[in-house]
Amino acid sequence: MTRVFVYYRLPNRLDAACGLVARACAQGKDFIIYTPDPERAQLIDRLLWTQAPLGFIPHCRADAPLAAETPVLIAGGAEHLETLPPTCSRARLLNLDDGIPPGFERYENLIELVEENAADRQRARERTRRYQAMGCEIRYTDMATKH
Repeated sequence: MTRVFVYYRLPNRLDAACGLVARACAQGKDFIIYTPDPERAQLIDRLLWTQAPLGFIPHCRADAPLAAETPVLIAGGAEHLETLPPTCSRARLLNLDDGIPPGFERYENLIELVEENAADRQRARERTRRYQAMGCEIRYTDMATKH
């Protein structure tokens, strides 16, 4: 069963995503970033190039020729998630969409990032209720208390 990690009260989801992915990559962990919005996908791609001042976060689109050899993939749609090899199920799935990623139950860990604004909190609550109804274990972390 998928474990869902919800990090909430973040000032900016994309900045938080880049920081999380950078720390995880430094520990040798793989990530799949799900964001079907083309503008958001392009922005996260750009941010990953510039996030680490002294490092590089290796990443590419999930449909790129080097995807099988790259630790961070940006999946722009359900078709990307469905065509990834089964070994990707050990990667962490980071949801940057407002809905639930299709086929998320293939993954051991799903990460949700929630901004402080009311609209984002409401969408996250709806997703969380659906995850709970499907039997997922959910763990919450208040990022306002993390310094």
